[in-house]
Amino acid sequence: MITYLYWGAIIALAMILLIGLGKYNFWKAALLCSLAVLLVGWAAYYFHFQQVFVKKYGGVMSITVPDGQLHIAATWKDENLWIENYDPKTNSCHFNEYSKGNVLQGKVTIKNCNPLRTNNSSQAPITAAGNKLQ
Repeated sequence: MITYLYWGAIIALAMILLIGLGKYNFWKAALLCSLAVLLVGWAAYYFHFQQVFVKKYGGVMSITVPDGQLHIAATWKDENLWIENYDPKTNSCHFNEYSKGNVLQGKVTIKNCNPLRTNNSSQAPITAAGNKLQ
């Protein structure tokens, strides 16, 4: 919800500048100011506010799990989101950091990490949540 309010405010401010300056026939300045507000609003959202809104105020964000990987867990460290996925092809777990603006992203790979492994090979594999796979 907060994400929609943010974008509503940015678009409203751009429209007010466009209409306000355009009313006095300053169309070039009106367009430049409106575009500047939209550009600064987008950059501020992408590089700062997106994860803050999601974590603290219930904002909107979506992440896609890479093809061939299984999602295991997600957690927050400060303002950055860490996602753990399992890649069955390489038998490794990947922790990926989604930082503000995706500028500085950390990645940790754990080799020979099979979260579906069991102690007894005759038993069905157990997932991280403790449920048996059929």
